[in-house]
Amino acid sequence: MDDEYDKLIRRLNPPRVVIDNNACKDATVIEVDSMNKHGILLKVVQVLMDMNLIITKAFISSDGGWFMDVFNVTTHDGNKIRDPEVINAIQMRLEVDASFVPSMRDSVGVMPSEDHTSIELSGTDRPGLLSEVCAVLADLHCNVVNADVWTHNNRAAAVVHVTDDATGCAVKDPQRLLTIKKLLCNVLRGNGELKEAKMTLSPPGVTSTDRRLHQIMLADRDYERAGKARLGVEDNNLRPRVTAVNCTEKDYTVIITRSRDRPKLLFDVICTLTDMEYVVFHGMVHTGRVEAHLEFYIRHKDGLPISSEAERDRVLHCLEAAIERRESEGLKLELFAEDRVGLLSDITRIFRENSLRIRRAEISTKCGKANDIFYVTDMTGTTIDVKIVESIRKQIGDAMLQVKHNLCHSQTPPKETTTTGFFLGNLFKARSYS
Repeated sequence: MDDEYDKLIRRLNPPRVVIDNNACKDATVIEVDSMNKHGILLKVVQVLMDMNLIITKAFISSDGGWFMDVFNVTTHDGNKIRDPEVINAIQMRLEVDASFVPSMRDSVGVMPSEDHTSIELSGTDRPGLLSEVCAVLADLHCNVVNADVWTHNNRAAAVVHVTDDATGCAVKDPQRLLTIKKLLCNVLRGNGELKEAKMTLSPPGVTSTDRRLHQIMLADRDYERAGKARLGVEDNNLRPRVTAVNCTEKDYTVIITRSRDRPKLLFDVICTLTDMEYVVFHGMVHTGRVEAHLEFYIRHKDGLPISSEAERDRVLHCLEAAIERRESEGLKLELFAEDRVGLLSDITRIFRENSLRIRRAEISTKCGKANDIFYVTDMTGTTIDVKIVESIRKQIGDAMLQVKHNLCHSQTPPKETTTTGFFLGNLFKARSYS
């Protein structure tokens, strides 16, 4: 009965989305007003991420039963959104997602895709792991059409979409799927593996790949080493800094993050807070040329702020890990090629034979064309010798493999400054201004 009442209220109060190109000189301003519900902020940020928009500033407020967000966004080249069709698409997506209208993308009971089989993997990271996984899939006559691979704190997670070589469709035979699982788990487990390696089949469309990767690594407790390393000093200037402050007068916990700015940073933080069942009531986001400041007034879903030191430490460590997972180490290599069976296996084998370690990968295939991005380092995690890169390009094809940029220590670490007073003193002013 309560659910039906909530649906009625949402129908009577549909979300309002305003997209304004005149309110700010260097960004498009998007305002979203709607009925409040747990997870709505993540849905809105997810839409902006899916539309490849860069969030430069944001003001968040969701006291009571109403939710209001204001985002300053640009395209990836730093311009305002001018295309009317793109503006209309953003508006429609936000209105649908903010209203919590059920869709195939969000339905838990969505049927598995006929086009591909979705595989989720987790295990211990090591040099050559992706190459071994791709080799196993190639031997089992499976073609990788899409994949996202993350590594963090010696753990690895992946969401891989595969098809049958012969039919080009999803792998359906239960016995064959069992064989795939057994062999991939053996590869992921490696030698001396203490944690369990996992391979599961998941219906695509249940949730976004990015969110699933966060959930897989969170469940794998990849943040545990992050918490211990946080006490070290050798890389302190390179790590994100997350603090928690009690706001007793408002009965909130204030989470403040400072890190290098990058695309999808806000999504990674909000995704983790949401999956840990915390609610953001107010927030501010401000990005600079290098550094990003994010501040959120949160409570747990049960209505209470963080109440113990153990809970506080876990939240801080999990948020640090969430920010670090997508940090791209090393050299960015982009592959453009005609797709063929075993292509990814061959490419990753060449990387392994030349002592390259894949830190992150984005694999995609469209209309018979493969467009793959790899972030690689040498085995020690440092810059790769130029001669090795040129040798690899000759083996693969100069026109097929392009070197984008080197991310190892390419940015100046954020300077140590005190920001807590600024944010705490200005959040509610910003909310009023919005």
